[in-house]
Amino acid sequence: MTSPNPFGEFRVQCMKVLRVLLKSAYPDYEPPSLALDLPPSTKFGELTSSISFDLSKVLGITPIEVAEKIIEGFKAIDCSKYPLLDSIEAAGQGYINFHVNYGRLASITLESVRSLGDEYGYVKTDKPERVIVEHTSANPIHPIHVGHARNSVLGDSLARILEARGHRVYRHYYIDDVGRQSAIVAYGYKKLGRPKPEGKPDHFIGAIYSITSCLLEVRRLKRELERAREAGEEFSDIQRRLDEWVSVAVELKEKFPELFDMLIDELNKVEDPEGEVNRLNQDYEAGREEAKSLIREVCHICLEGFKETFNRAGISFDSWDWESSYLWNGDVAKYLNMLRRTPYVYKEGEVLEFDADGVAEALKLKKALGVREDYEIPSLTLTRADGTTLYTTRDIAYTIWKFGRADRVINVVGMEQKLAQMQLKLALYALGFKDEAEKLVHFAYNLVRIPGRRISGRRGRYVTFDEVMDEAVKRAYIEVSERSPNLPEEERGRISELVGIGAVKYALLETDPIKPVTFKWDRVLNFEMNSAPYLQYSHARACSIIRRASRRVEAFNPSLLKEPIEREIILMIARFPEIFIEAAENLRPSLIADFTYRLADKFNTFYASTPVIKAEPKELGDARLLLVDAVRVTLRNSLKLLGIEAPERM
Repeated sequence: MTSPNPFGEFRVQCMKVLRVLLKSAYPDYEPPSLALDLPPSTKFGELTSSISFDLSKVLGITPIEVAEKIIEGFKAIDCSKYPLLDSIEAAGQGYINFHVNYGRLASITLESVRSLGDEYGYVKTDKPERVIVEHTSANPIHPIHVGHARNSVLGDSLARILEARGHRVYRHYYIDDVGRQSAIVAYGYKKLGRPKPEGKPDHFIGAIYSITSCLLEVRRLKRELERAREAGEEFSDIQRRLDEWVSVAVELKEKFPELFDMLIDELNKVEDPEGEVNRLNQDYEAGREEAKSLIREVCHICLEGFKETFNRAGISFDSWDWESSYLWNGDVAKYLNMLRRTPYVYKEGEVLEFDADGVAEALKLKKALGVREDYEIPSLTLTRADGTTLYTTRDIAYTIWKFGRADRVINVVGMEQKLAQMQLKLALYALGFKDEAEKLVHFAYNLVRIPGRRISGRRGRYVTFDEVMDEAVKRAYIEVSERSPNLPEEERGRISELVGIGAVKYALLETDPIKPVTFKWDRVLNFEMNSAPYLQYSHARACSIIRRASRRVEAFNPSLLKEPIEREIILMIARFPEIFIEAAENLRPSLIADFTYRLADKFNTFYASTPVIKAEPKELGDARLLLVDAVRVTLRNSLKLLGIEAPERM
């Protein structure tokens, strides 16, 4: 017998028995709901019910008395209908504990893994959806840094998990090419004579952006300081900010001396560079051809660098969506005009505002949005005084476009955008897109911290995804060389690439998204603890055992697997499909990471204490070989959901 969800089969059988027993003991009682939980330890069984506590309140007797009466009828049950259930007991203050038949669970689990192979654990939904996962969407103005990288690996893992669940998943990248930042880098690029990139394209564009932004800021602050002095106003804060930007200029000149000198010479020839940047921004939003040609050119150069980075990291996209497209095709204006006709839009001077709190109050949405009733949601600025739109305004049109192609939209966006994502959802409600608003998911994540480093794209201070991958691969090469000195050089390099990149991705995935990640190399590449190399090494170890055994197991006796560690591993593998379902339904890649680590840890304990190839009798060795192979398959399948490759040798 095989099953896509072995532990789920046990759960179903326990639930059926519980319903029968409950009906027999208390025929007049209809529970509002029934649930089976995992007990704190398997000595209390593999599943437990607390229904006795609810029922005791109705009956006025103790929970343990209720539990004992419920299980009295177990002797009369035909247990052949429930082959995975070994026994049932009333315990503690009134829990009903269910114990699994390990021999039968082992049989169904190991046969299922062998039969399903690459698909083991990936239980398909009975309600498949079209899902757009929009992730990364970093501005094309500088390289993908390690903060963006967390967005990328989380979004990629979410897409993999949902796809494995049976949904049709589309991976989208939203190119934020509208706004002042894009105008700044394009302006600097034009002043340099639209040069060909030197080195990796996105790094080259990033240098231009940082230098241009810095020089504009220094120039602006100098004028502000001069005006303050002439007016006799307090200027210490302006002086402090100017000093900081001057120190940034010194750093940038040291890093990019030629670009810096060329740009400062060009900007010194211009009377009002700030005004020229603003005009370029306005012209681009208006769709004027010269501005379109210039900014799109810069964006394409930067995106080529992004694609190199993503390709190396094993991250792909199905669609690259341009923010400007929704301005130029009239969608932004269309939905802006629709919003104007609602009672929630008003003018504040020359600025157009959206009353987000008014929508939430009128439609009674605050509880659903997870905010207090007395919290006033700030208004959303839709257009500036000069008529240009803001990011969230344009995002309204983009979101409606996405819902024309999907049933559910997941935006992987940092926690700092919580308000903007809430305002976006409220704008959808105001426009009458209620179903879409309820199917719009903000998958929030926290920052990445690298001790001693602060990330600032404007200041050119960032740790790029490329740098982190390079360093990880270099460190992995040293470790792999020490552990496997006889590997051919080409194989050593290939494995180091898999291990290094896997290490970076796992470090960004294994922590719950709402918590910050502190990136430390001694943790990221530790082969002896919770890290991708540890998991990959465990998989390679399982592969090695199977290679050395050099025999195929046709038949096996699962009842021979009696050691506690063997039972723990069987139970974990049997539970993998349930964990996968929970990760998919609740969008929690960290559950997969945690499961993979715990399984690897159990397996390494098993490896250190239990012979496999030399086990006697041979039938025991065969059963253990099949267990090792099931670990191999489960580790590989779980790592795949994280976007991490599972090498067979390390």
